[in-house]
Amino acid sequence: MTAARSALFVALFYLWSVLVAVGCSPLLLGPPRGILCMFRAWSAGVLALLRICGVRVEIRGREHIPAGAALVAPKHQCMLDVFAQFGVLPASAFVMKKELMWIPWFGWYAQRVGCIVVDREAHSAALRKLVREAQARFAEGRQVVIFPEGTRTAPGAPAAYKPGVAALYRDIDVPVHPVATNSGVHWPAHGFIRKPGTIVFEYLEPIPPGLKRAEFMRLLKERIEGASDRLRGE
Repeated sequence: MTAARSALFVALFYLWSVLVAVGCSPLLLGPPRGILCMFRAWSAGVLALLRICGVRVEIRGREHIPAGAALVAPKHQCMLDVFAQFGVLPASAFVMKKELMWIPWFGWYAQRVGCIVVDREAHSAALRKLVREAQARFAEGRQVVIFPEGTRTAPGAPAAYKPGVAALYRDIDVPVHPVATNSGVHWPAHGFIRKPGTIVFEYLEPIPPGLKRAEFMRLLKERIEGASDRLRGE
């Protein structure tokens, strides 16, 4: 039964995504706020479809959700970690690898809405570009979303945090909002099975600007990993 429901969800997920992406193409000619509204509607649809698999999504720590310029650093375990932020943050701008820009419609929307594209092979040049474009998004009052691990990590697996989040923190003057989750327990990084239960995204107490790099990274990892492990055990 779980496999059948998961297969149905995957089919409807892609159908919903194609209908929204193609049907909303005229938004590419308008201002970014139209695309952000479309992202929120698409995210709501995905969360509703998850009920087919017996999965519900809960948002905790709403008092810590930023309304203005902020750096958001979520735990990354599955694709849903991206989709969920669309429905929560008022004006998100994601840091994403350049390979994703080749995906039709997705890449076009991402570019139009001001996502920050990073070439991982460019190393120091990529970090400078990341900081420069993030500062521009902050000036617009946007929430820049960066996954500290850089890629998906299975629940409970050792987490290796990349230098991108530290580079941004060093050169900005906005708070960093960690986000913990247990999403990978119910939406594995690989395969199509969606396991029944509650996926929680918990916004944690923000980290103020001005800390030394080592202290910031220690605190960020401690908060995200500690809370994610707690959610995984619930």
